[in-house]
Amino acid sequence: MHICFKFARHQQPVKLIRSLSSAQLPRLPVPPLQDTLNKCLRSIKPFVTADQFNQSESVFKSFGEPGGVGSQLQELLVKRAGGEENWLAEWWLNTAYLEYREPVVVFSSPGLVMPRQQFSSQEDQLLFTAQLILATLDFKSRIDADQLKPETIGKDPLDMSQYKKVFGTCRLPRTPRDELVYHPTSRHIIVMHRNNIFQLNVLTDSGACYSDQQLFSALQLIQEITEHDATPVGVLTSDNRDNWSQAYQLLAQDSGNVESLKSIESALFVVSLDQPFGAEGLDEPTACGLQTIHGSGVLSNGGNRWFDKTIQFIVNEDGGVGLTYEHSPAEGQPIASIVDHIMDYITTNKSEDITGDNSSAANLCTPLKFNISNQVKEAIRTAATNLEKLVQNLEACGFSFDNYGKDFIKSQKLSPDSYIQMAIQFAFYRLHNVAGAHYETASTRKYLHGRTETIRSCSLESVEFAQTMLSSAASPTQKLMALKKAVNGHKDYTLQALNGFGVDRHLLGLKLTALGHGLPVPPLYSDPGYLKSLHMRISTSQVAVKSDGFMIYGPLVEDGYGCCYNPRPNDIKFGTTSFNSCPETSAIKFRDSLEQSLTEMHQLLTSTPTAHL
Repeated sequence: MHICFKFARHQQPVKLIRSLSSAQLPRLPVPPLQDTLNKCLRSIKPFVTADQFNQSESVFKSFGEPGGVGSQLQELLVKRAGGEENWLAEWWLNTAYLEYREPVVVFSSPGLVMPRQQFSSQEDQLLFTAQLILATLDFKSRIDADQLKPETIGKDPLDMSQYKKVFGTCRLPRTPRDELVYHPTSRHIIVMHRNNIFQLNVLTDSGACYSDQQLFSALQLIQEITEHDATPVGVLTSDNRDNWSQAYQLLAQDSGNVESLKSIESALFVVSLDQPFGAEGLDEPTACGLQTIHGSGVLSNGGNRWFDKTIQFIVNEDGGVGLTYEHSPAEGQPIASIVDHIMDYITTNKSEDITGDNSSAANLCTPLKFNISNQVKEAIRTAATNLEKLVQNLEACGFSFDNYGKDFIKSQKLSPDSYIQMAIQFAFYRLHNVAGAHYETASTRKYLHGRTETIRSCSLESVEFAQTMLSSAASPTQKLMALKKAVNGHKDYTLQALNGFGVDRHLLGLKLTALGHGLPVPPLYSDPGYLKSLHMRISTSQVAVKSDGFMIYGPLVEDGYGCCYNPRPNDIKFGTTSFNSCPETSAIKFRDSLEQSLTEMHQLLTSTPTAHL
């Protein structure tokens, strides 16, 4: 897989042109209408009464009648699919990301916590950062040379184009829809320290990397000349997108500001050299997870960010390391692969002692200046206040479940992902005693330009499993049968979603087809049962990192949870979140319930004689 770019000098944005598939990947299918309606109806059942279900059934039947509105929209969607390489790709980018007006912080951009480092001095921090930069550039060079090993699901090759969209990419605030710009040939990065912003050249004119000694010295120079906090211009990127768009236009009235903005937007990625963060009452994984999500506000490191850049590494003086990434161009797994490469590279090329090369340090880094008007100052104050509200509202818990990992689950002839998903369902039901609509991300990268489909993990089987596990009258054999039925039911839906035959993207496509043709939105989309199934109280994703790390992000709804997990052979890493504004939810209680569920499921499997049958 490779992408063709229209190349330009890195000072000017280049538009990403269509990707070409050397593997001749198939196009995303349009599922049969009746299949989608039947699956969706079944997924609604856990959330509604019998009367409410009958109402939904009537609405769905009317929508799906031959010659009815659903059939008409289906024909139009099939026609669109015939003329597009991927009928969903542009729609999804716009509706899921670029038209979304809430802040990317908490609501969209995940954080990824990397293994904690032991820094005994600032020099250790900068040495690690220099090696991180080189490791990242090494990975990018492999992307550019099409040297990445093609990924597969089973025997199916996956679209690799997302890898070519993460370096040199930036989201620009616009109204009513943001814009993505691509600068794949840039030779510089951005370094932020105490809210000061620097352009750091990392590649020579010939495309070679500067040495770790040169980068180390440049980073030293940046630290030396930024002893005091600057005005946190970067906090503007954490605000509501319309607010940020207005502030951006104010900044752009000054030509000097325009040059600084261009430098940031065209950089390959951002590195934030962070101050020690206050972690009172928080364990290290949780505190580091919060730093990657939001920087804990402008009184901590929340102003030392540029959240619009696709990749932004965070290296804290205390050894906390991670990244935050703007979600528009790519899913989590390509980002996780970059992290795996970085950690392997640093381990292999570890240097305990570097003598700096000061001869070129001053030539490599350039401070970026902003002329800040009173109107921009007010926008910064507003953004800082709004970020603080997000910080105060988000409860998080990063933890490691160490009793077992995916090797044990596989030994029981069960799918690790489906097993963990059912543990999450069980944990939610234990806490709330109701079914929780449950979003899991499935990759559709087996198709050209594929992104995601929703796995609706809450099912009749998952609810029955949770109820059976909590029933004192149920026997171990009954509990075991319910567990296996729920896991296998989830696995079946997962396979359908991976193959492009889920529910949610198809129904979205039909709705957007109606809007695009000036037709009224059908009553199905306002049906109470359908809306309940869309209120995803549990937002989950598996992001596999080989190293001791995990991804973390905010909930989708106010009374919900975010739960990202990294199953490793002998443990499972989790990042969970909830909103303090909802008295019903708690990330801490959810962790406790999840650990209890995983423990009880293990005990059931190891103590029930029929477990291996």
